[in-house]
Amino acid sequence: MKKIKSKNQIPARKLLRSGIFLGLFIFCINANAQSVGYYPWNGLLSVSTNPAKSVWCDFRLQTNTLFGSLSTEILPMVNIKRAEYFQVYVGGGVRFNFIGVLANQTKNVVEGYSLNIGTRIAPFKAVPNVSVTFELSPYVVRKFDSGVLKSNFGIVYTFRKKG
Repeated sequence: MKKIKSKNQIPARKLLRSGIFLGLFIFCINANAQSVGYYPWNGLLSVSTNPAKSVWCDFRLQTNTLFGSLSTEILPMVNIKRAEYFQVYVGGGVRFNFIGVLANQTKNVVEGYSLNIGTRIAPFKAVPNVSVTFELSPYVVRKFDSGVLKSNFGIVYTFRKKG
């Protein structure tokens, strides 16, 4: 018996992707996201709570990978030094792969752990909401048997109320 495919059917993966991005969008609205960023060489999309506060949280989604290995990072951060046009911060985080578990590509939700040390610098006084960010991030896999020193370089836009 032949299966008849309709052109109007949406493949399950496409539907799942749409659901994930819709969920992320709703989460960002409810979390009152204060900044968004992109790290082009690492393919990371970043959404964070207010980075001007002493303690803030960054949520990152890996965008340039196979769907089954789509990783998510949750990184609580602490500002060490903050001024009008720069900040230095440190934090740690956990890297998850919920999609890999759902797609039966891995049995482990937790992929690894990282320590992040970074800075955000707003180089243009005319657009203080735009900053360049650089991080060094030692990363170890879940079983602590291997690791790598990652570096992140990207651009961040911080939403600020007009005063």
